[in-house]
Amino acid sequence: MKLFFSPDYVAAAESFDTTRKSGWIAESLEKNPVQGVDIVAPTSLNFEEIAWVHDPKYVKAVRIGEPRDLAQSQGFNWDPGMWKAVTASNGGVVAAARAALSDGVSGSLSSGMHHAMRETGAAFCTFNGLVIAAKKALSEGAKSVLIIDLDAHCGGGTHSMIDEDDRIRQLDVGVNVLDAYWMNGGNTLDIVRDADKYLPTIAGRLANLNGPFDLCIYNSGMDPDERCAVGGFAGINASMLRQREEMVFSWAKEHGVPIAFVLAGGYAGGRLPRDELIKLHRITIETAANARAFVSAPAARQLVR
Repeated sequence: MKLFFSPDYVAAAESFDTTRKSGWIAESLEKNPVQGVDIVAPTSLNFEEIAWVHDPKYVKAVRIGEPRDLAQSQGFNWDPGMWKAVTASNGGVVAAARAALSDGVSGSLSSGMHHAMRETGAAFCTFNGLVIAAKKALSEGAKSVLIIDLDAHCGGGTHSMIDEDDRIRQLDVGVNVLDAYWMNGGNTLDIVRDADKYLPTIAGRLANLNGPFDLCIYNSGMDPDERCAVGGFAGINASMLRQREEMVFSWAKEHGVPIAFVLAGGYAGGRLPRDELIKLHRITIETAANARAFVSAPAARQLVR
């Protein structure tokens, strides 16, 4: 299974979990590899590829740092390394989507950045890799893309960018009511406020999906874990999150849907030390590796250029 990462992912000067976590996980995988996982450096996206989805004025602001309030709209202090980081990490999401179409399953150590909107960043998210990768897959031959978002926080930025594109569906299950957004169309949003209903809600939404889908992009957040100070929900633990990952990848395997995953929310501190956070994200990688190479249909391979 190809897992995309580059040291450029962590090139920004800002030191925060979102800008550093991929490096921690890559180091962990180097010391303690997951069988069947090959770490591959992706090709960074260029200005035009990002501006195809995001407002060119916003993309330029992130590249040059001006206007500063727009360049920092995701909440990070701007520096030249930010452009290198976000072009590389979003390139990883696109590369994972392409590899999934070829191999069945793939991933990137970057996040999906689901709060980012077309004209601005938000909540630690600069460019929306989920939408960029989905639209790139569609432009290269896919007919339909499913985005599954299981971050603790809702992906309102994603929803705002795909709202009028019926080729992209979004299944969003969060636990934070403050991030709710107005739903319409064929997308679904659930905000679970009872831990006992978390897995059943996800299972029900997966069971009711009306495909077919050529590709699934999975935004796997570990911030629902009860130990996480940012988004954590009492009663949701590592065992439950492992069951969740098995549920998602089993669904993809059962339906023959190529799946590309990214590692979304999860924040160290307090009751969740860094090494425990890394273990949570390794659950996704381990589960994906166990499900690798399950798509062999020629139709799926024909989507790759």
